[in-house]
Amino acid sequence: MIGLPMSVPAPGLPARVRIHEVGARDGLQNEKTAVPTEVKAEFVRRLAASGLTTIEATSFVHPKWVPQLADAEQLFPLLADVDAALPVLVPNERGLDRALALGATRIAVFGSATETFASRNLNRTVAESLAMFEPVVARAREGGAHVRGYLSMCFGDPWEGAVPVHQVVSVAKALLDLGCDELSLGDTIGVATPGHVQALLSALNEAGVTTDRIGVHFHDTYGQALSNTLAALQHGVTTVDASAGGLGGCPYAKSATGNLATEDLVWMLDGLGIETGVDLAALTATSVWMAEQLGRPSPSRTVRALSHKE
Repeated sequence: MIGLPMSVPAPGLPARVRIHEVGARDGLQNEKTAVPTEVKAEFVRRLAASGLTTIEATSFVHPKWVPQLADAEQLFPLLADVDAALPVLVPNERGLDRALALGATRIAVFGSATETFASRNLNRTVAESLAMFEPVVARAREGGAHVRGYLSMCFGDPWEGAVPVHQVVSVAKALLDLGCDELSLGDTIGVATPGHVQALLSALNEAGVTTDRIGVHFHDTYGQALSNTLAALQHGVTTVDASAGGLGGCPYAKSATGNLATEDLVWMLDGLGIETGVDLAALTATSVWMAEQLGRPSPSRTVRALSHKE
């Protein structure tokens, strides 16, 4: 029985990668079926027990826009005993107030590299969205919170097509200039390829953005998420977003399929001898359990392969 890949390190790669787990937020926000608050809390606990140290817990977006996460106030207190960093997404100052009132110490804002997606997702221009984030980031930082800036549509936009690298760099710099501690580059519709990934990372470096402040967030629409991740690792990136079981997409980008599955990522990293601290068997069992709660099999190839062999 194969439970783990053979570890064969490759030169020029990081020794350790921090996985930023987004399944409980980015994954579940796109589910059609209602997931009970207690199930969400158990999901986060199991993810932490598998060794994941950063688990995005929920979103303090208005329930009208993301009804699946309307229970943020009820969920977050249930996670007080979880031994992991628990970032939460906030869209504006009202969301920040709700998160801070519950003791959140890591927050994230969600911006767009393109005008069309900013209009459809945030009902604002890119400049207006940055202006909206400015007091959010400032107040969060004043309160001692860590701030992550998500930047979507970094490689392609379903309405605008290919997104120029310089345009992404400009908005990325603006987000960091607001005071964000780290930046997550999102391939929201999954159209990136390895050369494009490395070109964007190089352009960001040339603009003064150091690689240690960059994370990558790939979708697997065209089966490129792992190859793009490897390209980012070769560039020195050590923070990779992934979703347990491959859950999720983007409710405002209809062509976006699921996120990179955390298990698929861990299989590759284990095979490269890169430390993650994650127990692949425990994580797979968690995704099998969550798939049962959702009433459908996990889309992760690794989850299917390992659970089928058990």
